[in-house]
Amino acid sequence: MKIFFYSIGFLLCVIAIAAPPPFIKSKTKPVIIGYVGGFRGLISTDSIDVWRLSHINYAFIDIKDNRAWLHNEATDTINLRKLSELKKINPGLKILISIGGWTWSKNFSDATLTDTSTKNFALSAVSIVSKFNLDGIDIDWEYPGMIGDNNKYRPEDKEHYTLLFKELREGLDSLSRTTQMKYFVTTAVGGSQSYIDHTEMDKVQQYTDFINIMSYDYAGGWDSISGHHTNLYTSSSDSNQSSAHKSIQAFIAAGVPASKIVIGLAFYGKGWEMESTDNNGLYRKALKSSRGGGFTYLKDSLINKNGFKEYWDGAARAPYLFNSEKKIFITYDNERSVKDKCKYVKKYDLAGVMFWEYNSDKKKYLLKVIADKFKYVKKNQ
Repeated sequence: MKIFFYSIGFLLCVIAIAAPPPFIKSKTKPVIIGYVGGFRGLISTDSIDVWRLSHINYAFIDIKDNRAWLHNEATDTINLRKLSELKKINPGLKILISIGGWTWSKNFSDATLTDTSTKNFALSAVSIVSKFNLDGIDIDWEYPGMIGDNNKYRPEDKEHYTLLFKELREGLDSLSRTTQMKYFVTTAVGGSQSYIDHTEMDKVQQYTDFINIMSYDYAGGWDSISGHHTNLYTSSSDSNQSSAHKSIQAFIAAGVPASKIVIGLAFYGKGWEMESTDNNGLYRKALKSSRGGGFTYLKDSLINKNGFKEYWDGAARAPYLFNSEKKIFITYDNERSVKDKCKYVKKYDLAGVMFWEYNSDKKKYLLKVIADKFKYVKKNQ
């Protein structure tokens, strides 16, 4: 009997040594979510770098008669089928439909007006996911309780927004019981305090996997003073300015766990024609908006070329271009600012990054930087 007990004791010791401590959790890589625009027509899916992405959000699905609707059905159908087929190349890649966007958020308020309409809308979205073998739904309602692009909106949008995610979660969970697949529910949110005030983010986060903060468009052609549009921190020149850090901390304060927050990167620039050359155009009076362009265009044609000089705001951790002859100012993300945002994700244990939009950096200058920082490598590489 003693020999038996000693044997059991020895075996338990071996198991204890071999097994990892229960408090050590495996660390997953931060997500890299790319919004891929189908609104232009057919997508060249062969050009998508499936090994440098964790998720693709197909933008956008419209809303009609209180249902999720393929606005461009002929091309949407082909795009969704071909995107789903990318999972055969990289089985870890997830494909989601993104519903709404700036232009197609006009019917969210009506679609979620009653319990019945909300449930039917959610089921119509789930049906698209099921039909095309996709992995989830992203909601880009711009914006609940606010006018957005001349949208219909109501005070009740605040609660209805929450109930929408509840129905989506329940609908996808029901589908999961049939397919045995994991489905994602995510949302793209505005980076302002106003967005937080018009939603119940502490409740919404209970039903969602990721909260994708659109930490860009902080400045644009609608402003009479130029500024950074996708800065990580506030600049020493303007302590009242918005920033990604401010937005993220505000969402955390509103009840969203850092582990669900995804920081937004801009793969495009915004520009102004300035009144003067003072301060190289930064935080000075603007006369009108000017072309910014995607990052591949900026890097290949403008950055330190053709009269444009690149500058760096160390406080904001943001680059900008200025052409003193033409008095053109452009704000954007570059490799350096993207690296800083990736470091920020790790520092604050965020879920990862997302970017708008894949087609804006066709040569993948920025995507390669992100994938390198998060150690994304091709299988068997």
